[in-house]
Amino acid sequence: MKNWNDRLNTPGISGVKPTPRTVGDVVEGQPMLVPTARQVDDFIRSIPEGVEMDVRGLRTALAIEHGAEVTCPVTIGYHLRTVAEAAKEDVERGMTLRDIAPFWRVLDGKTTTTRKLSFGAEFVATQRKREGLKP
Repeated sequence: MKNWNDRLNTPGISGVKPTPRTVGDVVEGQPMLVPTARQVDDFIRSIPEGVEMDVRGLRTALAIEHGAEVTCPVTIGYHLRTVAEAAKEDVERGMTLRDIAPFWRVLDGKTTTTRKLSFGAEFVATQRKREGLKP
């Protein structure tokens, strides 16, 4: 089984394609970005310290950056977990917080993905507090 960093660094196929059906805020036919985990990681690394962005804002910003109207909500959920778990693996290997993707700027205690993390929500809450972000 691959570790989270292997999953993060597995080359994927990114692209913009028409949304297959209407789900939530995604309307059938809209140009939809299906990002790779690395694209999500890179974007999160660009969020400045002390600045938070919710998942919807992340999806919108990624879509605009790649010439789409929306970002796939299913793919983004999966990749957010991959980014967070890979970053935590890096911390456990001795990397500093400055060297990992600051996923806590997107995930908070209320985000569904946070509840799925293998290491729980405490790490997220601690990092958000350290940067002065809402829990």
